[in-house]
Amino acid sequence: MHDIKWIRENPAEFDAALARRGLKPSSAELLAIDAARRADLTILQEGQANRNALARAIGQAKRAGEPTGQTEAEAAALRTQLEALEARLATAEAAQRARLASLPNRLDPTVPDGVDETQNQLQKQFGTLPEFPFAPRQHFELGEALGLMDFEAAGRIAGARFTVLHGALARLERALGQFMLDLHSAHHGFTETAVPSLVNDTTLFGTGQLPKFAEDCFRTTDGRWLIPTAEVPLTNLVAGQILSEARLPIRRAALTDCYRSEAGSAGRDTRGMLRQHQFRKVELVTIATPEQSDAEHEHMTRAAEAVLETLALPYRRMLLCAGDTGFAAAKTYDLEVWLPGQGAFREISSCSNCRDFQARRMEARYRPTGAKTTQPVHTLNGSGVAVGRALIAVMENHQQADGTILVPEVLRPYMSGIEVIRN
Repeated sequence: MHDIKWIRENPAEFDAALARRGLKPSSAELLAIDAARRADLTILQEGQANRNALARAIGQAKRAGEPTGQTEAEAAALRTQLEALEARLATAEAAQRARLASLPNRLDPTVPDGVDETQNQLQKQFGTLPEFPFAPRQHFELGEALGLMDFEAAGRIAGARFTVLHGALARLERALGQFMLDLHSAHHGFTETAVPSLVNDTTLFGTGQLPKFAEDCFRTTDGRWLIPTAEVPLTNLVAGQILSEARLPIRRAALTDCYRSEAGSAGRDTRGMLRQHQFRKVELVTIATPEQSDAEHEHMTRAAEAVLETLALPYRRMLLCAGDTGFAAAKTYDLEVWLPGQGAFREISSCSNCRDFQARRMEARYRPTGAKTTQPVHTLNGSGVAVGRALIAVMENHQQADGTILVPEVLRPYMSGIEVIRN
């Protein structure tokens, strides 16, 4: 959500920010709505003052035994006018809020221009791409050959874009989630948190999924929504709150199932478990002051990178360009892991600084030490990391010639010492 006061003071800069995202200027439209709303508000306040004056006059006249009919008629007419004005003002305020809510966040100045992922900027690369003395297989080829990954059964019971895992692969997926939570809580300062998988409209609006991305989410028959990511409930834990500066930064981590309709992805990644309707992910969320948020963005991204480095998975960090940066984000780093079976880097984590954009939607604020006034917090979120894609990466990078999979050493304690996954 944008600050209309800031737009009043910086209309040209606001339009330039929209242009970077390929959107037309909107400051004139927003300021016209705002001017009409403020004019109505002034009239309403003057009318309320007149109403109070009439009420006092009626009271004085009654105490003095004087007639009040004409004054009461004036008061009744004014009351009708004020009710109509209040309704018009409420409509204008709702229109202004809806229009502001429909526009994406302003991009950080360091975000490069560009229209799509081909113009993202490489920031760093970790690890040497593995070389195999055999043709590396994709994860679904490995999993099916081992008899531990069943897409046919998943299709029968749920439909496309679901997977059933058995035995050691199911355990490996569980081990990855537990390892990530332990790493983030023990070494990166994130507090493990368990959150609901169902949320209401207000919660999805707060992080920016509603109203724009409703088709990407699953809605229940009672009006709730299945979470597309734990970012939604974790960030909204501070919705409507006023925090003390001493509490910040707040860092939270959660391992949850995530649910996405994958609207618009027909024909993409139809084989395997890269793009699923249901998947597990460890999500990281930070609530910070404006002064802390840049450093917290780097801290969060490094926490996600540590997962991949500990698992000996080659990856690269990409700074997303303007056209590829998400609706609520001001700046995003994507981590892309190497998948030998595909011979390509694929996104496994996005770490975003949303500045005060989500906080204004959620009305989440903090009081700086010694200050009387409050201001919006900054919110950040990132995958730390997607468990299913980490499973794919481990399978493909640690596969062996006979189709078995070497378990990374750090995961073996979570798997009762199992070193190799075989059928």
